[in-house]
Amino acid sequence: MTDTLGSVGESGVLARIFPRLPAATAQLLGPGDDAAVVAAADGRVVITTDMMIHGPDFRLAWSSPFDLGWKAAASNLSDVAAMGAVPTALVVALAAPSTTPVAFLEAFADGLREGCDTLSPGCGVVGGDLSVSSTLTIAVTAFGDLEGREPVLRSGARVGDVVAVSGVLGRAAEGLALLFDEATVDGEPDAAAFGDLVERSGEVIAAQLRPSPPIADGRAAALAGATAMLDLSDGLAMDARRLAHASAVALDLDSAAVGSRRALDGGEDHSLLATFPADATLPGGFRIIGSVVAGPPEVRVDGVAYDARSGWDPYENWDGHSG
Repeated sequence: MTDTLGSVGESGVLARIFPRLPAATAQLLGPGDDAAVVAAADGRVVITTDMMIHGPDFRLAWSSPFDLGWKAAASNLSDVAAMGAVPTALVVALAAPSTTPVAFLEAFADGLREGCDTLSPGCGVVGGDLSVSSTLTIAVTAFGDLEGREPVLRSGARVGDVVAVSGVLGRAAEGLALLFDEATVDGEPDAAAFGDLVERSGEVIAAQLRPSPPIADGRAAALAGATAMLDLSDGLAMDARRLAHASAVALDLDSAAVGSRRALDGGEDHSLLATFPADATLPGGFRIIGSVVAGPPEVRVDGVAYDARSGWDPYENWDGHSG
């Protein structure tokens, strides 16, 4: 008989999940009490949160529980890195049907552990919550350490700066398009078709389901003097527009450096977009893709204003065809 959340109960599930979760280096008190205690030597704590909901954010026909754990970690770690901080801890809440096998949560915990260990060693899960819901819902809150530095905001870009990106552009959107084009039957996600697709295009599909953002480059960018930075979760054009408006400048992108239209419009790359002084030495995997210029807050491509409303907005774009 398969153990389910309903048959084992919350205490039993937690007893099986806790040993699988990564411990945080900054953790002074981990899971098991009413709250965790995490060291914050800087005196300031970077905090971000993100939700993943079955339907608009993922499909169980395509995403394994391990993938979901990895992606839940990756997307939140990237937001912390975009502030120039070092991720220290995650708090994870999950609501699932009572019929969900406990093995599903164990694999999810394994994904969280491997995601943290691979992308940001030392960051761990220090607590969270379990609840019941007819719709599988994952919520993660991440914490980060500024190590005495000022946070890198979206509002610091200056005319004359270069625009640079670290990470891959457009690959996650390419994977999502393949999933909807080739891993559905009668318009619905299909596990068998998904398996066939992975055999042919596994690397591209992994960019969507198990992203590997350049977390360490967030800290590196801060140390190199980045003037502004953000995580590319909703598409380069849309997120660059946010940075332009926050900084009251225009960002002029080089189409040859950016690449395809999908690189501009596609979301969920979780790459890092940053601006640096023109004389800065770019750190890590950063490469120049444009410049900061005077003008109304907007995104330009080769000097021409670009429709930056492309990209992912959960309220404007939701039609059942999201990540």
